[in-house]
Amino acid sequence: MKKTAAVLLLMFLILTGCNRSKGGGAGGRAAGTTASGDTPTVINRIISTAPSNTEIIIGLGLADRIIAADKYSMEISGLPPDIAEIDFFYPDPEAIIGLDPDIIITSEHNVYGAGDDPFKLLKEMGIAAVYLPTSSSIADICRDIENVAAALGAVEKGNELIRTMKEQIDSVAARGNSITEKKSVYLEISPAPNMVSMGRETFLGEMIELIGAQNIFADKTGWIAPGAEAVLERNPDVILTNVNFIDDPVGEIKGRDGFNTIKAVRSGAVYYIDTDSSSRPSQHIIFALKQIAHAVYPEHYGE
Repeated sequence: MKKTAAVLLLMFLILTGCNRSKGGGAGGRAAGTTASGDTPTVINRIISTAPSNTEIIIGLGLADRIIAADKYSMEISGLPPDIAEIDFFYPDPEAIIGLDPDIIITSEHNVYGAGDDPFKLLKEMGIAAVYLPTSSSIADICRDIENVAAALGAVEKGNELIRTMKEQIDSVAARGNSITEKKSVYLEISPAPNMVSMGRETFLGEMIELIGAQNIFADKTGWIAPGAEAVLERNPDVILTNVNFIDDPVGEIKGRDGFNTIKAVRSGAVYYIDTDSSSRPSQHIIFALKQIAHAVYPEHYGE
């Protein structure tokens, strides 16, 4: 699904304003707690309000129990057809109540979009809602999977999902640790003139380090708006982009004023990586991790 620039930037502004260590969730709830206090014993009707949550639920083998999801989830493979659509930023609690869910798996962005807890009415009616704060690291993503699995009664499957993730991460990291001549990488998630990238304490920054490379903005923290001059000054060996709302993101980067002097552009090392798997904090980040590894070090990671 193509995203507009405005929506993408808004989503990353939300990410920038969220910090998992501050408690997460509406009303200062900790990660994974329920809005109503008790998770139902039997869960057959699940609502997901974010694509990363939807991917986790599907990964737990519970796709057939999803009765509604946000619009960005609608094209995710494995989602049941003809389910109800929930607004991503402004979920309607009355419409949700009308769907008679057993539980809602939601995220901080829902609270930020509404300006207040949009699920307060659900809490009053005793409908469980699990709030997931924004994930800043791979460890956070694993904890999200643990929390969703626990809430949905799929702990064993959640552990299996996390174990598989960690095995693949460890395999990539083992190769990354063996690389002595580290390439510098700039990863862009929004193009000029509103360029957005990331520093440390982000799962994308972590992934660049795992493959044995160096993020050119590793001295920064969180999601950043670097500007063209900063990229030119740091002169990366490789440029990656996950932008999918312009026709030719790779060509756009190569054609920017002054970028023909950057090592990555001069050598043709500018690559597109999958948008969804590199922007959604779920088990599917492994696909993006392998794409990044192969793009930066094809000689080490092969196909």
